[in-house]
Amino acid sequence: MHAVKTALVLAGGGSLGAVQVGMLKALVEAGVSFDLVIGASVGAINGAYFAARPTAEGVEELADFWRSLRKGDVFPLSLLDTLRALINRRGFLLQATALERLVKRALPVARIEDTVLPLHIVTTNLLTGAEELLSSGSAQQALLASAAIPLVFPFVKIGDKLLVDGGVASNTPIASAVDLGANRIVVVPTGFGCACPQPPAGLVALALHTLNLMSMRQLVRDIELYAHRAGIHVVAPLCPLGISVFDFSQTDALLQRAYEQTCVWIEEGGLVRTGVPDSLQAHTHPSAHGH
Repeated sequence: MHAVKTALVLAGGGSLGAVQVGMLKALVEAGVSFDLVIGASVGAINGAYFAARPTAEGVEELADFWRSLRKGDVFPLSLLDTLRALINRRGFLLQATALERLVKRALPVARIEDTVLPLHIVTTNLLTGAEELLSSGSAQQALLASAAIPLVFPFVKIGDKLLVDGGVASNTPIASAVDLGANRIVVVPTGFGCACPQPPAGLVALALHTLNLMSMRQLVRDIELYAHRAGIHVVAPLCPLGISVFDFSQTDALLQRAYEQTCVWIEEGGLVRTGVPDSLQAHTHPSAHGH
């Protein structure tokens, strides 16, 4: 019998990253322990924090960090800067300065290899489209690369590679977890705004929304693809969810709801069950009130 090696996998999803913190709180309280952490995009930021401080106190600090976040901290939209981007053919809409400040503020460690639990950050090679897994080096650079949404933020050069959002190659690093020898995988998804009456307005919000939908579909495919190689337990995302990936005003409600729902999920045997939760499949809600 092989020893169990458990990976925590965190997918991306903008402001819905708050959901992951509520899920982590419930998992830590239930005494679930992990051997390695793999994250992409916003999931990499949460994953890095958790890998550095994999305790109830660490999760509480991460929750406080999320509660303090405002949209401008991540997406400092300015008409002048956007015009400059278009005129200069810059290739990205937003400067990464706010994101840099954010990452610096959020990080308890300077280097990836300094975390308590082994940490792996998923990025995408901008030239080849290959998934590039970063397991050592500057944590800040790796996280900026993993969260560099194409066309929204500039790519990040690490060594001789040009890297962008991990979500492009694989928002759910299940494949990487299996390659790293994990035979039990707990996936902490962000979900998607299945009960939003319409898509969010604006270029950046729409880019984020689209990438999030792609990543949730990819997650479903990967769960099915790797089901025979590892026990994959997916924490059920919130549903119905009427909040877009660009809305940072509901953090507290998201944290609380995700925490409560994950406690129920654990009680009902979620850590034993495998397969794709219904709320992760593509679906809609007939009315914003229904369910």
